[in-house]
Amino acid sequence: MPSAILNPYEKVLYKSESLEGNSMYNKENVFYKILKSEIPAKIIYENDVALAFYDIRPLKKIHALIITKNLYSNFDDFAASASPQEVKDFFMTVSKVAEMLGISQTGYRLLSNNGPNSGQEVEHFHMHLLGGEKL
Repeated sequence: MPSAILNPYEKVLYKSESLEGNSMYNKENVFYKILKSEIPAKIIYENDVALAFYDIRPLKKIHALIITKNLYSNFDDFAASASPQEVKDFFMTVSKVAEMLGISQTGYRLLSNNGPNSGQEVEHFHMHLLGGEKL
């Protein structure tokens, strides 16, 4: 259960434990539906922490999305609620996907929008991995 806190840096507001875990998370988003296999995706890689797949509207030659399997609305939610191990494993997954796609040596861009003013379209924490050409 979420708890009221005075200082958000003192303890976690809410820790997502599973697909059913976060009562404040909006389950009507497309990434939740992909995680539940209700919507297909062209999967690149999957592990216990993350799912990587190709963006259906690529902005560059290579455009992958890496989403958390636990339910975090945005980067701030992930940073505040995920365990240090989950944060490490997620970013190691991003690096692995870049390597799998052959862009580790040539370079790539990581992007995560956070909140409505950033242009975040899906309220589920995710990273865009862009590469395969000069950015």
